[in-house]
Amino acid sequence: MSESKRHKQLEIQHTDDMIDYISNLPDCILHHILSFLPTKEVVKTSVSSKRWKNIWASVPNLDFDDTLLYASEVDCQHSSESTSFMNFVERILRLRDASAIEKFRLSCRVWSNAPQISSWISSAIMHNVRELDLCIFAEDSSVIPQSVFDCKSLVILKIEMDCVIEIPPRISFPFLKTLHLSLVTFLDDDSTEKLLTSCVALEELVLLDCDCGILKNFTISSLTLKRLTIDDLPVYEPNDCKIKIDAKNLTCLKYIGYLSNEIFLSNVPSLVKACIHIPILHGRQKEVACRAVDLLKGLRNVVFLKGLMYAGSMLDRFPVFPNLTHLVLTMEIGNYTFRALMDLLNFCPTLQSINLSEGFDRCMRLGENDLIWLLVPICISHHLKALTFKNFHADDSEICFLKCVLKYARVLEKMDVWWCKTEPRDLKKRRDVRKELEIIEKSSAACIINFS
Repeated sequence: MSESKRHKQLEIQHTDDMIDYISNLPDCILHHILSFLPTKEVVKTSVSSKRWKNIWASVPNLDFDDTLLYASEVDCQHSSESTSFMNFVERILRLRDASAIEKFRLSCRVWSNAPQISSWISSAIMHNVRELDLCIFAEDSSVIPQSVFDCKSLVILKIEMDCVIEIPPRISFPFLKTLHLSLVTFLDDDSTEKLLTSCVALEELVLLDCDCGILKNFTISSLTLKRLTIDDLPVYEPNDCKIKIDAKNLTCLKYIGYLSNEIFLSNVPSLVKACIHIPILHGRQKEVACRAVDLLKGLRNVVFLKGLMYAGSMLDRFPVFPNLTHLVLTMEIGNYTFRALMDLLNFCPTLQSINLSEGFDRCMRLGENDLIWLLVPICISHHLKALTFKNFHADDSEICFLKCVLKYARVLEKMDVWWCKTEPRDLKKRRDVRKELEIIEKSSAACIINFS
């Protein structure tokens, strides 16, 4: 026997031994291994051996996605690929045993087969599904069976569907902890409030690009809610809807958008972390600024604040943030926004950490003798312990800013400077900048400067 044939035979034997070894594992471990594979690949394992023949019929996770079918120019409505996908899902659910489904994910387009797709979702519910993730491209919400809203086993529910969501008379979510709604249009105030109040154990609520235009009042009231995300960035269409948040155990709030709807935080004593992104909207600066200030007033007790915020020149209405210790700005700082930043810092008297994640605009003009340095915010001079400056180009304005912080920050412990990734690696320039910052007289002798 040649050496190559012998080597190949050993490889086959080793593979067989591995299959046999894995086959001897308990079903629960095999299910865990298969949970990392796409459903289509899981089914293929049935041909491996007798041991694997029926394992796929009881895997806890099912993931069906027809995205690849409409990634090309194929007419999916009548394509054989679409029919094959429908038949595949139908077969898997028909042959499945009675074991519970841990996670059921379905992403598909709906043509004339809405009843069939609705039956798939009902099948998952009958198998006591704990996590239901639906991304349905449909114009009619009836594709989602009403039994979804009376599924007592659900812990996580995610619905992405660009149409009106119809709330049935009966809703029961005794164990639902996570609710994600994307692109849905809410029908009226009462049904929307009924949906949320029925989630008696809700801890996380995510609303992505949802349409509240029909609503007048959208109340989010929950004793259990801890994390809330609202994203309505794509377009600015001013609405009369008032979103009222009453959640005394809310700890984290994320908002991204132009404040198309007014947001009021009325009872959020536990809120410690907020991520707010409100871009400057030309032509509606005053209206957005008013709504931004109203939102920021509800954040006055936060400890960590991250975002891009625009509040115009409304400093007379600006709240003080007495507990804020960490500030992350996700906007590039320019001449106008630098002055706004210094104004903001005057309302953060105990701030200990500043992170400028986008650095300075290349057109920034700042000097060490500018009048803005005549009144240094008290947080810089007395409390600032850490400064992170990213996207650093070593421009004069950037160097000036870092020098002034080192000059006035009495308790500064570290300054982390991150070079711009697209900047040419001029090693001499980098050494010179480092030396220039290290030799200046610092207010805090303990400060360490790190370049990355």
